[in-house]
Amino acid sequence: MKGFTFTKEMILGLIAVLLFLAMSFFVPGFISSSNLTNMMFQIPEFGLLALAMMVVIVTGGIDLSITYIAALAGVIIALMFTAGYGLVPAILAGLAVGLLCGLLNGTIISKIGVSPILVTLGTMVLFEGVILSITKGSSISGFSSGYSLIGNGYYMGIIPLSTLIFIIFAVITAILLNKSKWGRSVYMVGSNPIASLFSGINTSKVLLNVYLYSALLAVVASIIMTSRYNTAKVDLGSSYLLQSVAAAVLGGTEIQGGYGKVMGTVFAVIIFQMLSSGMNLMGFPRSTVTIMMGVILITVLVINFLKVKWDEKKEKDLVAAQ
Repeated sequence: MKGFTFTKEMILGLIAVLLFLAMSFFVPGFISSSNLTNMMFQIPEFGLLALAMMVVIVTGGIDLSITYIAALAGVIIALMFTAGYGLVPAILAGLAVGLLCGLLNGTIISKIGVSPILVTLGTMVLFEGVILSITKGSSISGFSSGYSLIGNGYYMGIIPLSTLIFIIFAVITAILLNKSKWGRSVYMVGSNPIASLFSGINTSKVLLNVYLYSALLAVVASIIMTSRYNTAKVDLGSSYLLQSVAAAVLGGTEIQGGYGKVMGTVFAVIIFQMLSSGMNLMGFPRSTVTIMMGVILITVLVINFLKVKWDEKKEKDLVAAQ
């Protein structure tokens, strides 16, 4: 069709489909019901953390404390259960602690102006220390049967509840970023924070809300993980930290800020999960999967950097020609 162009998200979607077909043909057991079900249960926790990271990266920042916010919220929920509190008070307590962590990150970054990577590196260590002081390095279990349904139950006996929760929050995130005034401000702050400030946007408030929303998604991921594994500990979801950055970047989010789409991140999460499951079924060690994800992240970053330089060169040549 005339004037039609493929977007980054369309290309990723096509890659996801082709990868699924290739895995189905060449990896024994990949399309078995047990493997597909395992992937459906693993994607939500990874996907929520990737979305949380994506929203932050769109502003030109990063949140290295995201998995420790999830872990701390999970520990608080576990403590509430062991203290005899019910489902709702326990979840609300975990949510409150998670949002306080996001508020701490957002306040230091937006009000004081400290670099996000330095702030979240510091709070990552802080949150880890708090968790270790509470748990003494051990795990906490003993969740209620109703709570375990969140991570292990099914909706109408077909779709995992956790998958449904992930879809709901992915849709909410897409609507907030693409249809709301706040979302437009997020993209503007990521593109040019100084110009955004002079155009009347309260950049400090925008950034604060970004880190609060990121923390909210981390808490939801924590609820899914703790209810699924029936345990809370200091390294809960720690393997997802760099994977979430890789998924956001592979999904098309500009590491410098200003661009990022929910659909691209979702496709990237699915691609990573299929690769991980496929390689596990083929007998590759977990370390090989981690190495592969690191290589993908570095490759995408280099390609994006070269693309930016190429675009800048073309723009300079165009100006010189005029």
